[in-house]
Parts: sequence; structure tokens; C-alpha cells
Amino acid sequence: MTSPDEIVSLLPDYLPRQRWYGAADLELVSVDVAAFDMVRPEWPMLGWLLVDAAFGDGSTATFQLPVGLRPLEQTERFLEGKGRSFLGDIDTESGPALVYDALVDPDLAVALMRHIAPDEEVSRVRSLNVEQSNTSVVYDERLIMKLFRRVAEGPNPDVEMTEALAAQGFEHISAPVAAWRRDGRDLAVVRQFLEGGTVGWQLALTSLRDVYESRADPSEAGGNFAPEAGRLGRITAEMHLALARAFGTEEGDPDGWATTMRQNLARSRARALDAKVIDAVYDELGGVKDPGRSMRIHGDYHLGQTMRTDKGWYILDFEGEPAVPLAERRSTSSPIRDVAGMLRSFHYAAEVALVERGPASEEDELRTLGRRWEQYVAEAFCLEYFNTPGIEELTPAVDEDRKRVLEAFVLSKAVYEVGYELAHRPDWAHIPLEAVNRLTT
Repeated sequence: MTSPDEIVSLLPDYLPRQRWYGAADLELVSVDVAAFDMVRPEWPMLGWLLVDAAFGDGSTATFQLPVGLRPLEQTERFLEGKGRSFLGDIDTESGPALVYDALVDPDLAVALMRHIAPDEEVSRVRSLNVEQSNTSVVYDERLIMKLFRRVAEGPNPDVEMTEALAAQGFEHISAPVAAWRRDGRDLAVVRQFLEGGTVGWQLALTSLRDVYESRADPSEAGGNFAPEAGRLGRITAEMHLALARAFGTEEGDPDGWATTMRQNLARSRARALDAKVIDAVYDELGGVKDPGRSMRIHGDYHLGQTMRTDKGWYILDFEGEPAVPLAERRSTSSPIRDVAGMLRSFHYAAEVALVERGPASEEDELRTLGRRWEQYVAEAFCLEYFNTPGIEELTPAVDEDRKRVLEAFVLSKAVYEVGYELAHRPDWAHIPLEAVNRLTT
């Protein structure tokens, strides 16, 4: 039988090269086997591992790795151009073998699907080659499997919440088909594939390109995004109402929200942030008399987590912010936190579309147009969200209280983004930094 120790010996080089690794700024101290199974013992072999990684700052992470093994002398077309997917080679009882990410192998991707959802007949496989914290594979353009790369103890919110929403009859999600669980951990989920959809982020960028190219007011440009933002606002409110029915609600806790915000600020790697001026905004939560309800929410809500199809908007990926501990991602908060996440996404879209145009985009006219677009679509989103029947039971009824709660959550999201960008995309750090400055001056 193939030993997992030989595979694990390849991981100190392999793990940091993966998009889903999420610890590029930390020293990898050790990697140890947590669990191992040989799902398919014959060629091509399919192995499965959970490994515990320890980092130089004392933190740890558990990664899930489906690995493929083929005879070393074989050459397969699917491996061409997949250098990032290679682990290396090892000796097995059947001879030398090349070890690689099993999900790039069509045969093994099908084998894994049959292991997870034995009732589903699949044959054609297509990997989604996008940068994300997990790995997704499409089958027959009908099903999509998401395999979680960082695995934590307990239910994964993405599985837990979509199952609950489906049970409530909320149709604006990719419907769950099957889930793979082992020892209380969610490892993968299979859902219906939303064919022909466009991610909300791309629709927003298309709208902004029209605005910047025409230099017209966002309400008059060809790609007016406000109507779509309004429809998305209503769907967001309906999602929150369904989550409230599924999981219940409790009294809002503005002091607790502020404490969590300060904890996130304290652990941020963005040392240049002025904690005093940020705390002053968080202090405003102490004066909120009607905070609304506290409940389960999406937790990492932005345009990239939405998709527009011919049937309307769909909401994706309920896993929460990947860098946040699981217990916090499964905890309750204000539904306004999701609203704040979407407002931050509108700002990101305006800035990224500006950067696309090159150095000439720095001119004041275009920056003013970008800010106008952001405000315009945010107003459309919020108008529909807060006018959705029933949402008044979950959010502050008083305008001033709503304003304070929303501003605090928008700032908290921007603070999180600064730390994330400094760790992963330093060239983008100016986007949330500009928002922090705007919100604290």
C-alpha cells in the first residue's frame, strides 16, 4: 500500500505554490498526516489526505488533498501546462509514480464524484480555473462540486446554510445535491450548476467601463447597473428573511459587534491604521438604541458571490471570510453586515475599473464619475433592500441607528480588507485604505 509519509514529504514545496494555500506570508514549519485513505488502489490511483500544517507564528491549518498517482513513465495530455498541480514522484509497491492534484485528472475527478454522490451518473469534467480558496469542478455542465481546501472542525457554513435556505424554499441559490462529510467535517459539496450565468462583479465592471468611456453620468450611461443593484438588494433582503426563519434571531448586540470589530483590528497586519480614529467610529455603536436583530448571515458578501442568469440573481459561497476562525464565521451578527460588504464591493469595482484604464485614469473627472457610480448603485441597492416587506423586523427602525450600524460595519470590512490585501495583493491595498480614510475623516 502507498505510504502517505512519502506524499507528505512533497508538501512543503507543493502547498505554498497553491492559490488556496492562504498563508504565503507565514513560515511553514511542519506538515503532518491527519487522515489518509486510498479511495482507488488501482492505476490511476486516487489518494485522499488531510494534513495538519504548522506555521512560524504558532498558527495551524488543516488542508484537504485528493492526489492522483500514475506510472512515472506515462504522459497524459491533461497534465500539460499544469506545473502548479505536480507534487513530485514517489516509489510505490506498483513502481515509481507521479503524484499530482487528482482534480486535474478527468478520470479521477469522475471517480471522486462517484465516491461523494454515487447516485449521480457523470462523464464530462471541466475545472474552473479561477483563483479561490477552494477547488470547483463542473460535471456534464449540470453539477458542480466544490472541494474545501482548508478544513475545520464542525460544519462548513457553505454547506450548512445552503441546505437550510433550500429547506426554506429560497430559490436564489445553487440547489444542493449531495455533501461529503467525515468525522464531523464537511469536505465537499455537490450542487446544481448555474449554466450561462454572469458573475455580478463582471456586470459591474462592464457598467463602469461604459461610464468611464462615455464620461456620462451613471444614470445615463449605456450599462446602467442601478436597476440590477436594486433587484439584488431585494434578493439580499429575502435571503436574510429566509435565514431568520431557518436559524432564528436574537436581540442585536451592538456592544458585542464593536468588541469583535476591535478584535479584528487588533489582529490585523495593517500596522499603519490609526486605531484611535477607527475606535471612535466603533464607539458610535454604543449609542444605538434600536440595533435590529442578530442572526446568521452570509458573512462574506460581495459582487463576486453573486451571479445573474436569465432567471434572476443567485447568491453563492456562504463559507464566510476565509481568514476568520470557523466559530466566528458561524456566529450571529447584524444582517447589515452583509449590506456593508456589498457596499464595499461597489467601491472596489469602481477603483478596479479605473486601474484597468491605466495611468490616464487618475484624472479627477473619472475619479468623480467612479465615486458617483458607487453612490448611485449603492442607493439603488439599499432602497430595495430596506423597502422589502419584513426586513424592518431585522434591521434598525430609526434612520440614525441604521446609519451608525451601517457605517461601523462598512469600516470594519475595509479594515479587514487592508490586512487581506497587504498579505495577498499589496498593489490593491490602496483601495480599502482610501475607504478607511474616507470613513474616519
